[in-house]
Amino acid sequence: ATGGIGSALLQLVKQYDVEIAVTSNTKNVELVKSLGADKIYDYTKEDFTNDDIQYDFIFDAVGKSTFGKCKPLLKEKGIYISSELGPYSQNIFFPLLTSIQGKKVIFPIPYNKQKTIPYTRNLLKSGKFKPVIDREYMLDDLAKAYDYVMMGEKTGNVIVTF
Repeated sequence: ATGGIGSALLQLVKQYDVEIAVTSNTKNVELVKSLGADKIYDYTKEDFTNDDIQYDFIFDAVGKSTFGKCKPLLKEKGIYISSELGPYSQNIFFPLLTSIQGKKVIFPIPYNKQKTIPYTRNLLKSGKFKPVIDREYMLDDLAKAYDYVMMGEKTGNVIVTF
């Protein structure tokens, strides 16, 4: 929950007064607490899929798990969402196979920007949503920014400015 997507999702979902469990590395535990996480699994020490807690939703923002591994953790009508394609691009096809009843897979598709942009802008203005910024690079250093992101150790977003 410490990448750009996870840190944003944590803050946005927390607006609905729900309990949220997240995964994080040790160095970012305090960050996810400050963003509103109720339960934190340090993925360097434990695998959340070994727990017996049942969830309404599981969102995998970085593709480190699969529907098959998460399915036992979902409640009867629970939903697994991944922003990654998954092994063999399964997350594109599973929504077609799991859409009738029971546990489901959803591959996120962007919603109407005319509705989401004003909503997000209001959260930003009110201070209820604060993007997590790791580093900023100038456009001339785009290759350095890319290399840094590809290292897989960023926290939040990497910004490229003009």
